[in-house]
Amino acid sequence: MNGEERLWQIARGFHVSRILLTAVELGVFAAVGDGSKTSAEVASEIGTDPRATDRLMNAVVALDLMAKDGGRFSNSPDVRELLVPGKPGYIGAALGHAVSLWRSWSTLTDAVRAGTSVVKRDPGFTEPFIAAMHHFATQLADMVIGHLDLAGVRRVLDVGGGSGAYSIAFCRAKPELQAVVFDLPEVVPLTQRYVREAAMADQIATVAGDYNVDDLGSGFQLVWLSQILHANSADENAALIRKCRAALDPGGRIAIQDFIIDPDRISPPSAALFSLNMLVGTHAGDTYTEVEIAEWLSAAGFSHIRRVDPPESGTSLMLAQRDASS
Repeated sequence: MNGEERLWQIARGFHVSRILLTAVELGVFAAVGDGSKTSAEVASEIGTDPRATDRLMNAVVALDLMAKDGGRFSNSPDVRELLVPGKPGYIGAALGHAVSLWRSWSTLTDAVRAGTSVVKRDPGFTEPFIAAMHHFATQLADMVIGHLDLAGVRRVLDVGGGSGAYSIAFCRAKPELQAVVFDLPEVVPLTQRYVREAAMADQIATVAGDYNVDDLGSGFQLVWLSQILHANSADENAALIRKCRAALDPGGRIAIQDFIIDPDRISPPSAALFSLNMLVGTHAGDTYTEVEIAEWLSAAGFSHIRRVDPPESGTSLMLAQRDASS
């Protein structure tokens, strides 16, 4: 592939993404389900134009996500298991967040000009976002928690805990443990639903609030911050980590999970790209280096600061302890 071909391949990469997201957004895969249907039948069911629906479904076939036989379309095996509602592996709700990302990333040019997000947040953003975060966190939680020392931990504060996926994993790993998920008022009802579904309501409580404004409580032996720092500015993170220290008992520990970028700010590539995700989606979010996070921890009064890189997760952990005598 020469240089021009490579540039065109990158420039047109959105075609494939948009075909998949539109099919998910319109409910094409759900309409076909485990059977087979004509494009006209699908169009009638989902309320779309018959010709346009046919062209969309033909493109989906070209991506090997559907098969076509005699004018009837059927989902591929992977699609049947992952994108048909009701199946155990269904991820359609989580992919709804990718639709939101499409909209925010479409504003990247204007965000670079402005230096901040220019997106007006859709009221429907929160539920698919939490569903997506729950999906990914559930896959990683047990493995990530295996890298933490839970000895002496009776209460965990899960700051910005979303669905409570990590709190659920903490409580399963240590049944006598109690967790508190602190998140925004619009998120907490979703948290409570996921906690009920996990049959963990006796172990996991919720508190509604804004961690940039409100007190986080006290009496915890572990504060867990998973994928929170990248949503904030550097000053907001320094202040939040001070609040986390205040919430801990002497000798308590903090564990931070996030995408940590190297000092050159170009590697790992996933962290460099994610910094743009924060640019288009937040007021002042970013990806941060190990040195930056360690400085915030040290300034807040934490010691024994260290980094752990679970090889399976694609993220890093920063661990620290509040001095036992302070």
